[in-house]
Amino acid sequence: MAEKTIEKNKSINKTKKVTQPKTKKAKQDPKNTTQKQKKTTQSQIKKQEENNIQKSVEVTSKKETEQEEKNDFKKQVKKNKKTPIILKIIITILILIIVGILTLLFLLYGPISTFRDWWITTAMTTMSHKYLAEWFFSEDVINEVLSRNKIEDTHETTNTDLIVIMPPEETVEYKNEFEKQILAPNLDKDKYNIYAEGKNYRIIKVSGKGYSGYLAAIYDPSKVEVATSKYLGNSGQYLTEISKQNDAVIAINGGGFQDEGSHGNGSTPLGIIFSKGKFISNNQFTEIGGVVGFDNNDKLVLGKMTLAQARNLGIRDSVTFGPFLIVNGEPAKIYGNGGWGTAPRTAIGQRQDGVVLFLVLDGRRLTMPGATIKDLIEIMQNYGAYNASNLDGGTSSAMTFNSKIINDPVDASGNHRTRQIATAFILKDDEEN
Repeated sequence: MAEKTIEKNKSINKTKKVTQPKTKKAKQDPKNTTQKQKKTTQSQIKKQEENNIQKSVEVTSKKETEQEEKNDFKKQVKKNKKTPIILKIIITILILIIVGILTLLFLLYGPISTFRDWWITTAMTTMSHKYLAEWFFSEDVINEVLSRNKIEDTHETTNTDLIVIMPPEETVEYKNEFEKQILAPNLDKDKYNIYAEGKNYRIIKVSGKGYSGYLAAIYDPSKVEVATSKYLGNSGQYLTEISKQNDAVIAINGGGFQDEGSHGNGSTPLGIIFSKGKFISNNQFTEIGGVVGFDNNDKLVLGKMTLAQARNLGIRDSVTFGPFLIVNGEPAKIYGNGGWGTAPRTAIGQRQDGVVLFLVLDGRRLTMPGATIKDLIEIMQNYGAYNASNLDGGTSSAMTFNSKIINDPVDASGNHRTRQIATAFILKDDEEN
């Protein structure tokens, strides 16, 4: 029994020996535990910070990527927007071109002949742009249009007995405002569109639908002469040069000249030319019209005549051109639009009281194409012309005042300039200028 008790105690002791180290292990140093915890916490914090930094970088990177994608998207949108705008512009231009072509074709070939007649008559009365009619129409069509639109050529000659030259005098009553504008003294220049005036002249501004220009009233017809280029036979001269070398106060271009291929230089005037009583030349003239000149009684004479007849009539200064607008108070008979289209124009006329009228009208602009033959007749009638004739027009049309051009000539190419001419009508120097 005692032996069992002793063995039991031994067994208990062994058990204690075995369990004691375990008890010692569980009892660790608090300081070490705290340090370990601190280290663990710091490690966790560091990891957390690293994770936060990584997340921040990822977020930033994601935002940058998103921003880049947005920018790329915006660029693509802008690019897509630009393409339709350019496309729209191209389509609009094409539509306008097509509409313009269709409109032109309708005007040229449609049922209404007004535009077609104007196109053909304007082109065919130019020296260098007849092709504008010939491109679109056959010769038969052109001739048919010209036959319907023309001015009747007259064979009547001026009756000079119907012209009574009178010195300017103050009149209480005038037939109309046009007459008052050129005859009444001491007028308000702005109100009556007076450009310049002197003892023997007054220049006024005129305008109408499609044209503008100047009309000069000259009170002493004895001072109106024909001046020529001093290089006749070789070349013409500009109106400014002719004006200057003849001491002209006012000058306008005169008759026609040989202009083959629209390259004429004014060297050879057409028809019968007299200057200051001296015979100058007599080159063939086959167009409508005839002699336009002043006789020894200072009366404007219009008529078809030979050189001998001109001498017998006492022609002192003359050019040759046409058509005649008014003869002995009767306006020319016009068919259609007159057959001369619209263009810059020059004309000369004389009233029954002897007052001479120089007229120059501008044209060849988009909003101001020029004057028709009807316009010339109307203006001359308004200012009382009893005899009047058309003169060379187009690029030649010009008026100078003291040797400077006052209108705005335009050539067939649209350039603002005039050309060399063979002859001119001038007003000699005015004492009170």
